[in-house]
Amino acid sequence: MTVDIQATRDVVDMITGGWRAQALYAAVKLGLPDHIEAGRTSCGELAESTGAKEDGIHRLMRLLVAMGVFEGNERTGYRNTAVGAALLDGPQSLRDMCLLYGEEFYTAWGHAHHAISTASSGFEVAYGQPLYNYLSQDKDTAKRFQRTMNAGNMFFDQVPEIFDFSGGKRIVDVGAGGGHLLTAILGATPDARGTLFDREHMMPAAREHLAATVGLDRVQLVGGDMFKGVPVGGDVYILCRVLAGWDDDAVVEVFKNCRRAMADSSSRLLILDRVVVDEDSTVLPALWDLHLLMTTGGRHRTLDGFTAMLDRAGLDVERVAELPMETMALIAAPRASAHP
Repeated sequence: MTVDIQATRDVVDMITGGWRAQALYAAVKLGLPDHIEAGRTSCGELAESTGAKEDGIHRLMRLLVAMGVFEGNERTGYRNTAVGAALLDGPQSLRDMCLLYGEEFYTAWGHAHHAISTASSGFEVAYGQPLYNYLSQDKDTAKRFQRTMNAGNMFFDQVPEIFDFSGGKRIVDVGAGGGHLLTAILGATPDARGTLFDREHMMPAAREHLAATVGLDRVQLVGGDMFKGVPVGGDVYILCRVLAGWDDDAVVEVFKNCRRAMADSSSRLLILDRVVVDEDSTVLPALWDLHLLMTTGGRHRTLDGFTAMLDRAGLDVERVAELPMETMALIAAPRASAHP
C-alpha cells in the first residue's frame, strides 16, 4: 500500500495540536510577551526575568517563532508579532483565555473519551463538580473566566449595526454579566435606556463598570434568576451567550419569561449566540460546541433548534444576522395569538 504523505502530515498536525496549545500556554504563564515588550529580547534575559532555565526558554522560543507568536532570533532579539501582542496583559488581552484553556479546560479535555461516550462534562470528571460550582468556590479562576468571556466580546460593537435600538427603547439584557454589551449598545444609542439583569453576585462589578462608562442614570440594575422571571416592560430583550449550558426545556422557560415580560407586540427578543450546522461545518464552531460538552455538558444549537424552542414559547424568528467570532443574531417577534 502506498503511503499518503499528505494524510500522514495532516494526522501529525492534528495530534500535535495540543503540544502547540501547551507551548503557547507556557509562554503566557511565564509572561514572555510582556517581558519581550519590556525590552528583554534574548533568551538569557527572558530566563533571568522568569526564573526559568535558559535552555528551556531557547527551545520554546524556537517553536513559538515557527508558530508566528514571536519573530526574530537570538542574534537580532525577539519581538512580538500581532499574535504575541494579543497576549499582552491588558483589558482586551487573550492572556486569561490562554491560561484558562491551558489549565482547567485542558484538564477537562483530558477526559474527552468519557465525555463523548457519556455525553457529559469532562470538567466534572476531572474536578468532581460542575464548572459553575467550581467557579463559585475559586475566586481567582472565576475572575479569569470572566475576563476570558470579556475577551470574546469583539462583536459587541457590531450589535447596534444589525438592530435599531433608537427611539427611546428600553433594553433588558438578561444574564448581562459585567454589562459590557449593554455599554456598547447604550454608547451607540444616546436615547436608549437599559436594564441589566443577572444574579445578585454580579451586581457590584456591573455597577462599577457601568458607572465608569455610560453612567448609572441610564441603567437600572436588577438581580434575579432568569428561570423564574425577568424585568417587565422592555422593548428589547437580549440573551447573549447564556443558553448553551442549559437543556431545551430550561431555555424554553427563559424564552417564555421574556415573552410574558414584553411591553407589547412591537417588542423583540435578540439571541446572540454561536449557531452550529450539521452539513459543511467549519472547524471552529464545531470545536466550540464540543468544548461546551467538555466544560459544562452543554451544547451549541442549530438554527432549526432555536426556531423550534422559540415556537414553543410563542415567538417567531423574524430575521437572522451574522456577527464576528462565529456569532449569529436571531431577532424574534412575539406571536399575537400566543399565550406562553
